Formats: sequence, C-alpha cells, structure tokens
Amino acid sequence: MTITSAELTAWVGQFLWPFIRVGALMLTAPMFSNILIPVRVRVLFSVGLTVAVLPAVGSVPRLDPLSAAVLLVAGQQVLIGAAIGLLVAMAFQAVALAGETLSITMGLGFATIISPQTGVASPVISQFLLIAVMLLFLAVGGHLMLIELLAESFRTLPIATTGLGSQGFYALVAWAGQMFAGAVLLALPAIAVLLIVNLIIGVMTRAAPQMNVFSVGLPITLLAGFVVVLVILLPALPEHMAELWRMAFERLRQILAG
Repeated sequence: MTITSAELTAWVGQFLWPFIRVGALMLTAPMFSNILIPVRVRVLFSVGLTVAVLPAVGSVPRLDPLSAAVLLVAGQQVLIGAAIGLLVAMAFQAVALAGETLSITMGLGFATIISPQTGVASPVISQFLLIAVMLLFLAVGGHLMLIELLAESFRTLPIATTGLGSQGFYALVAWAGQMFAGAVLLALPAIAVLLIVNLIIGVMTRAAPQMNVFSVGLPITLLAGFVVVLVILLPALPEHMAELWRMAFERLRQILAG
C-alpha cells in the first residue's frame, strides 16, 4: 500500500485545522484559559475536544504544506476560535468591572489579590463575583453550550482560506459596549445605596466637625457595602448574567453565520 503526500496532508489537516480552532478557544474562553490549569492539561483537553467535534467538521481543503494558503487557513482558525472565546469572556468581565467599581466605592480598592483567571491583581469583590459567576455558568450548562457553538461553527464557517469578515470583527468589537453596559446595570443599585450612605456620613461630618470621618465613615461604608453585595447584588446576579449570556450567544451565532 502506497500513501501519497497529498493523502498524508489531507489526513493531517483533517485533525490539525480543527485543533487550531479549538486551541485558540482554549486560550481565550473563560475557565478554560485559567492560568492555574497546566498547559499540558489544556493541550490534552484540546485534543480530546477536537476528536469530539470531528464529526461536525466535514471535509477540509487539501493544501500544499509549503503554500501561503496554509498560513491563511491557520490564521482564520485562530481568529474564529479566539473570537468565540473573547466574546464569552467579555460577559464575564462585566462582572469584574462591576466588582472593581463597587470595591472602590466601598473603600476596598486597596484590597487586591492575583486573579487566577487573568494573572493580574484585582479587588477581592471582583474575585468573589467571578467565582460565583463561574459556578453559575457551570450550573446552567454554559460550557456545554459553548462547545456546541464551537461544533456549529464548523458548519457555518467551514475550514477554508476565508472566514470572519470585516463585519464579523466590527460586531465583535461593538459588543464590548454591551460589556460596559452590563457592568453599569449590575453595579448601579449598589453604587446608589453606597452614595446615599456617603451623603449621610458627609452630613454627619458637617453637623459634628469634631467627629473623625476616617474612623467612623470607613467601617460604616464597608458594612453597608457587604450588606449591599449580599442583599442586592447576589440575588440579581443569576437573572442578569443569564440575560447577558443569552445576548452573547446570540451575537456569536450572528457573527458565525456571516
């Protein structure tokens, strides 16, 4: 039995091109891109996920390994996988932005820890909300919907030298505005309550100038902030995030559909 170079290239490409798209998704999608997950584990998971989505891949183009078309196809797979992961990550960053704003308002802006998701320092309130949102994402099966959308992308955007166009990139960038809007809507009730608390403390300081505003105001603001997070923010988090994830997946389907 003889195997030609064209057949060998086709067999390798049948697995390689989907693997590149899946690997790009693993580098940008929430939870999968966590820096605490070893690189070997992520690579093994990418290989297993690639094998799982192979039935949805269909036929792949037979290309010369030394041609420029190979770079175009690989670049398109990276862009498609990264776009899917980034748009879902923007929905998570809405919670992080809301947590940072709330931490600064309640006086916990100085209390930062290294985020296991991004590797940079972020306030503890943001970390608490991100952990809660990740657990909620797993509870509603968001990771399964993300994998389903990845498999569907091979049907709407098959492996070729063409892929995401300028309209797709514009829609991806434009959705960043929705991220900031979601953060504002999530943090606005809590910030309004803390603003009222600060106004009350200001009136008390004006009425009694001898009162030490730092020794009295900061504990009251911290206590009010924790009560606001537990009473107002957390109960509204599931409904708000479910709506944000729904809009994110709808926008992803529009982008992948061209």
